[in-house]
Amino acid sequence: MINRRFALGVVFFTALMDSIGFGIILPVTPTLLMEVSDQGLSSSAVYGGWLMFSFAIMQFVSMPVLGNLSDAYGRKPVLLGSLLVLSINYLIMGLAQSLVLLFIGRLISGIGSATFSTCNAYIADTTSVEERAQFFGLMGAAFGLGFVIGPVLGGFLGEYGSRVPFFATAGLIFFNLLVGLIFLPESHTPNNRRPFEIRRANPFSAMKQMSQFKVAFGIIGVLFLYNMGHHALPAVWTFWGIEKFNWTPREIGYSLGFIGILMVFSQGYLIRIVIPAIGMRWAGVVGLSFTITAFLGYAMSQTPTMAYMFMIAGALGGLAGPAMSGIASSQVGPDQQGELQGAIGSVGSLTNIISPLLMTMVFGIYTGSDAPFYFPGAPFILAAILTMMSLALFFRITIGFAQKETAVQA
Repeated sequence: MINRRFALGVVFFTALMDSIGFGIILPVTPTLLMEVSDQGLSSSAVYGGWLMFSFAIMQFVSMPVLGNLSDAYGRKPVLLGSLLVLSINYLIMGLAQSLVLLFIGRLISGIGSATFSTCNAYIADTTSVEERAQFFGLMGAAFGLGFVIGPVLGGFLGEYGSRVPFFATAGLIFFNLLVGLIFLPESHTPNNRRPFEIRRANPFSAMKQMSQFKVAFGIIGVLFLYNMGHHALPAVWTFWGIEKFNWTPREIGYSLGFIGILMVFSQGYLIRIVIPAIGMRWAGVVGLSFTITAFLGYAMSQTPTMAYMFMIAGALGGLAGPAMSGIASSQVGPDQQGELQGAIGSVGSLTNIISPLLMTMVFGIYTGSDAPFYFPGAPFILAAILTMMSLALFFRITIGFAQKETAVQA
């Protein structure tokens, strides 16, 4: 019998370690790209977009396979395999002396990119429908706490060399793997498993399977638009901070750390008050509205103080993700939670193919020497427009869910 509190604690620790590892490298990635490519900031930003593009291509293909594997063989082996591959990726990137090796590292990491989606499937296995969104919020809080620790640590380690944070990340992820290997129990019981079918283990079959669930399939569409906008943050935040405010790696780390603190508050505490009070649908509406406000604010900020103020709105936007995940997860059975998370992961990776490349190119166009007019915030305007579209779709497709939710509460 699984001790749920202990098991979920290990899952949240896994998410925390993964987030710290991801956050550590953000402050130094522009510097490493400029060193390896021998190019300036604008050109290196475009290379950064192509790195995300290569990662997302592999993730798009791999996520449904990993989701179906976890439904067939359990969450633990898939999670541990993902952590091993991620550790190897960061080691390769730390050793890279050329853009080719950087791209090889990102291709490898795309194959093992199921960490968060597998953790979400684990949560779905061990929680009730009613409490699931709040636990998804705690996953977001773990990610936010990692963003408090990771970027600040990365900014500090970056002072000793642009490669040091990559080696530190490889060590953290490998430690995470050992913790999971020793302490994490399996959550997906044999009676809830289904045979692995290769014909279902691709993005298109996963979408076809999810299309039978109207609300869940609609949420996947919402997430496509939402992630198209949201990827502006990891794609251009560091480049935008350097260009707009001349931030150092340490200052970039501080800004990301502040965002992380706000995410911990929003998804670890506030969501447990908001969702019981107004329901998952309205939590999604409120979160998406604040996200739009934050993107517009970043675009127009003239001082770091203004940018920090709009980070508060961005943190409140964190209500949207757990609410959307909770709604989608409530629509499918226990034998398809991995497949659902694989489909959601594929949509996320599809947007990660398109959006970072698009956002970094927009940044390069509006900050380059031949820019039609100088506007570093242009990617955030595009992100706000895409989020507005996701809000409109979310409001429409969740009307029936809202009625069902109200009926249950009554």
